Amino acid sequence: MSAGKDGLVKQKAKILDLYLLRQMAPSFFVALAAMLVALLLERLLALFDYLASAGSSLATCIALLTDLLPHYFGIALPAALCIAVFLTIRGMSDNNEIDALQAARVSLIRIARPFMLVGLVLSAASMLLYGYIQPVARYDYRAGFYFAEHTGWAPHLQAGMFASTSNSAVMTADKVTHAGTRLARVFIREMNKNGVAHIITAKTGTLTISERSRSTRLDLWNGEIVDDPFPAAPGHKPTVTHFEHVVRIIDRPQKDTTFRSRGADARELTQFELAHDLRHGVPGMEYRTLRAEMDFRLARALAIPFIPPLAVALAINGRRRRSIWGLITVAVILLGFDQLLTFGHSLAATGRMKIWAAIWVPEAVFCIGCLATLLRRSRGSWRRRKLIRRPVS
Repeated sequence: MSAGKDGLVKQKAKILDLYLLRQMAPSFFVALAAMLVALLLERLLALFDYLASAGSSLATCIALLTDLLPHYFGIALPAALCIAVFLTIRGMSDNNEIDALQAARVSLIRIARPFMLVGLVLSAASMLLYGYIQPVARYDYRAGFYFAEHTGWAPHLQAGMFASTSNSAVMTADKVTHAGTRLARVFIREMNKNGVAHIITAKTGTLTISERSRSTRLDLWNGEIVDDPFPAAPGHKPTVTHFEHVVRIIDRPQKDTTFRSRGADARELTQFELAHDLRHGVPGMEYRTLRAEMDFRLARALAIPFIPPLAVALAINGRRRRSIWGLITVAVILLGFDQLLTFGHSLAATGRMKIWAAIWVPEAVFCIGCLATLLRRSRGSWRRRKLIRRPVS
């Protein structure tokens, strides 16, 4: 009889956990997507403006945004978890579902348990994100930005002015738009090693940086190519070739433009590489810098499971009263903790403060405070429920 009762209790607890997770899942994914879009939008506009002026292609911009995703994903993940838990509990509180669960002797701590388990899963995923994906993506972003900035020939042409694309070629265009990348009525004259002149005219053209050839690509449409052998071969007549579309590579680099190797910055090292360098040392990088970076990543990941208890505690509405102060309080606490942890990381990396005081003290205060807030709110709800049940003498 006791075993059957225990099985029934476990089944009901499982049903409750599944219900809470199903209520949270849509809000979590919507909040995560909204946070990523909001964080990427400002950087997207800045990248578009810079890369367009540099003559880079759309593929370069997309590649750089892809490298930025892990960084912003690390910011959006805990924020989306907090928003999803808060909205779920706030909605259940408004519909009196929390009161019904507490009347059935289900505490707020028990309600927060499935959310904390989700936080543990996200914490493990964040260890992989902060420790391995973000460092490599940060280096790839810097390398891609360096390539877009330094590779190829990206002239800022002006209408009616000649520009030297190499020692033996000049070009001009009657009309120039889009920061010198869109051309109209293009004229190019170049000389080969044999002294033969190539004259190219085209109605329209586009300048972009080619990632494959690591040089500037010039696309021309609707034009002619005139090969004039004079004076190298006086007896030969010029030849004219008509084309609809032709691609020319301008100023192919003699040396391959490369970026520095990964690891010059501690934030570009993976967790295993940090552990190795902490043990054996690395030239040009101090021990405290490596240790501060490793502890900072661990602290950020370990704080995620403690976010749901804070959101559950502050999402409960008072009776017949709806307030937004809970959401504001959660946002201020999370933002303040993140900024305090980042500031502590900077102080520890420069040696101005001990690592345990700069990183782990704020971490401990935040985690203990989140649990204490939930415990205090749970005890308060339990006392109110006992007062309601007490018979009137």
